[in-house]
Amino acid sequence: KIAVALAVAAIPEGLPAVITTCLALGTRRMAKKNAIVRSLPSVETLGCTSVICSDKTGTLTTNQMSVCRMFIFNKATGKDIQIDQFEITGSTYEPKGDILFEGAKYNCTDRSGLVELAECAALCNDSALDYNETKKIFEKVGEATETALTVLVEKMNVFNTNKSQLSPHELAMASNTVIRQKYRKDFTLEFSRDRKSMSTYVTPTAQGASGGQNPKMFVKGAPESVIERCTHVRCGTEKVPMTANLKQEILKLVHLYGTGGDTLRCLALGTIDNPPQRTDMDLEHATKFITYETNITFVGVVGMLDPPREQVHEAITRCRDAGIRVIMITGDNKNTAEAICRRIGLFTDTEDTRGKAFSGREFDDLSLEEQSEACRHAKMFARVDPAHKSKIVEYLQAHGEITAMTGDGVNDAPALKKAEIGIAMGSGTAVAKSASEMVLADDNFSSIVSAVEEGRAIYNNMKQFIRYLISSNIGEVVCIFLTAALGLPESLIPVQLLWVNLVTDGLPATALGFNPPDLDIMDRPPRNPKESLITPWLFFRYLAIGTYVGFAVVWSSTWWSMHASNGPKLSYWHLKNHFKCRAGGRAWEGINCSVFDDPHPMTMALSVLVTIEMLNALNSLSENQSLIKMPPWTNKYLLYAIALSMSLHMMILYIPFFNTVFHICPLSCEEWFAVIKISLPVIFLDEFLKFTARQYADRGHKSKHVSQNVMSQFKSDITPVDKISNRQALHIE
Repeated sequence: KIAVALAVAAIPEGLPAVITTCLALGTRRMAKKNAIVRSLPSVETLGCTSVICSDKTGTLTTNQMSVCRMFIFNKATGKDIQIDQFEITGSTYEPKGDILFEGAKYNCTDRSGLVELAECAALCNDSALDYNETKKIFEKVGEATETALTVLVEKMNVFNTNKSQLSPHELAMASNTVIRQKYRKDFTLEFSRDRKSMSTYVTPTAQGASGGQNPKMFVKGAPESVIERCTHVRCGTEKVPMTANLKQEILKLVHLYGTGGDTLRCLALGTIDNPPQRTDMDLEHATKFITYETNITFVGVVGMLDPPREQVHEAITRCRDAGIRVIMITGDNKNTAEAICRRIGLFTDTEDTRGKAFSGREFDDLSLEEQSEACRHAKMFARVDPAHKSKIVEYLQAHGEITAMTGDGVNDAPALKKAEIGIAMGSGTAVAKSASEMVLADDNFSSIVSAVEEGRAIYNNMKQFIRYLISSNIGEVVCIFLTAALGLPESLIPVQLLWVNLVTDGLPATALGFNPPDLDIMDRPPRNPKESLITPWLFFRYLAIGTYVGFAVVWSSTWWSMHASNGPKLSYWHLKNHFKCRAGGRAWEGINCSVFDDPHPMTMALSVLVTIEMLNALNSLSENQSLIKMPPWTNKYLLYAIALSMSLHMMILYIPFFNTVFHICPLSCEEWFAVIKISLPVIFLDEFLKFTARQYADRGHKSKHVSQNVMSQFKSDITPVDKISNRQALHIE
C-alpha cells in the first residue's frame, strides 16, 4: 500500500495536460495581440529572444505612403541652376489634394516636365486604387510605393480630366486611366537589386502623349542608381546634358529630403527617348536589363512620407529595457534609414553611427571577421537584399544570440527558416508564412514586442504551475514517508492522492496559465535558453514548501486523534503503536480499536492538503512578487478554479456516496477552523521565500546592470573597429 501511495504521490499526473493547455492558452492570447503562432514550442523560445531584426516598411512604419514633395528642373545651364520644388497635400490614399508651388495651388498642365513626371508615375506602376463601399475609404491594390504614385497622378491631373460627375469608383483611377490609354505598355523590366530600378517599354497610341509616336521607356528607381545612368536632364521641353554639378545638386536635395524632419523615401523618375529595339533586347536574363536602362533623361524626384507607427518608439524603449537589441533592415538609402532610426529611437539625435549602421555594399566589402564583428554591434542595415538577412542571422547565432527575423517575400524564406523565430507578415507571401514560426496579422513591430513579453510570461507561468504541482507532490511524498517512518496510521490513501493530483490540483494549475506577466518582466535581460528550468533556489523552494505541506498533513491527522474535542484524545505512543491495539494489553484498556478506522483523521489530512494547495496556488501568481503587489484578483480564472476545486472537495465530503469511495466524512466547524489554522502559514512561508528571492535578484540585477553599463561604455570607446570605420568613410566620400 505504501509503495502504491508513493508512486501516485511522486508522479504529477496532470502536468503534461497542464503544460499543453498553458501553451495553447498562450497562443490564443498572442493571437488576440495579432501574433499568430504556428508552432507551440516557439512560444517558449520567444521569451529567450535577444535580437529582433525587423524590416522597416510596414513593420516599423505604417506603410501608408503618400508623396508629399517633388522637384523638377526649371533651368540647368552652366551655373544658372533652378530647381522647382512642389508640395502635395493629403496623406491618405484618397485621390484628393493640391499641388502647391511656393505656397499657392498650381496647375500641373502648365509644365511639360510635370506632365512627363505624371506619365512616368502612372506607367511605371502595377498598382491601383479601389473604393471600399463598406468602409467608405480608398484602399491600395498592390505595393504601397506604387499606390502612392497612383494617388499623386490623380492629384496632379495633368490632362485636366473633368471629375465632377464621377462616382468614387471612377474617381479612384480617372487620371491614371487617361494616361494609360495614351500608351500601350509593351513589357516591363522588373525591379532588381543590382540596378535598383525598374522600367516600362511603351508605344504611344494617341495624340497628346509626350515624345511623339516613337517607342520610349519610363524608368523609376533609387536616386543614386538612376542618376548614375542619366546623360541628360529635362528642363521644360528641352534636354540638357547631365553634369557633375547637376548630379551633386540633385543628390544634395535628395539627401535633404531623406534626412529632414519628414525622412522622405525618394524615387527618381526618368525617360529613355530612344530605347533599343524590342528585338535587340533579351528579356529572359535580368542581369542584362541594366544595359538597356542607359542614356536616361532625368525628369524629377518624388519624396514619399511613410510615418513611423505610433507605438514603435515605446516598443523599442521596452526592448532596450528588456536587454533586446533591435536591428532595422531596409532597402532604403542609408542616410534616409539613419534618419528614420533617429526618429524611432534606435539612434539618439547625436549618436555616432559608425560601426552601427551599414549599407549592403559596405557590409559586402568587409572581411568575414569584420562582418561578424559588425553584426555584434549593428543596429541598422540599409540597401540590403534577402541574402544579407541569412548572413546576418548566421553571424548573430555564432555570437550566441537568439534571433527573431521578419520577412514577407519568397526570397526571405531562407532567413526566416534559419532564425530561431521566423516572423512572417500577414500581408506577406504564402512561402514566407510557411517558413516562419509566427505570423504578424497587423504587420506591426509592437506586436512582436508583445509576443516576446507573452513568451516570457508563458515561461514564467510554466515555472509557476510546475512549482505548484511539484511542491504538492513533494508534500504528498513527505507525508507518506513521515507516516511510514514514524509508524503512524495512514494519513492519505492512493484514491485520495489521485483525486487531488488529477482534479483539485489540476484546475488551479491550468488557471495559472492565465497569470498576468510579472510587473518587472520586461525589465529583465533575456533568459539563457540553456538555463535549467529548475534552478537550485527553485528546488530549495520546492523542498521548503513541500516539506511544510507534508508535515502539515501529518499533523492535521494526528491533531484530530490527540486533541480534537470529538476525537479519542490518544497519546503519541498509541498512534505510533496502533497496529498493537488488537493484540490487547494494559496500555490499550478503555480504547476501542475501531477508532483507528475512523475516517476523521484522513478527512482532516485530505482537507488540509487541498486547502494548502489552494493557498499555494495563490502564492504561484508570481515567482517573486508579493501577493500585496499582485493580489489574487489579477487572475480571476484562478479564483474561479479555486472555488470550483473547493466545491468539488465539499461535494466528496458531504455526499454520502463519495464518503464511502474516498473513506472520508463531513467535518465540523471546529475541525474546519483547525484546517485553516494549519494551512494558512504556507502563505507567510512563501512570502518570506519571495522576499529573500527579491533581495537576491535586486542585488544581482543591480550589479549586472552596472557591469553592462561599464561594458557598453567600454565597447562604445573601442568600437567600431578601425578597419570598418575606414571602409565606411571611403564609401561616404
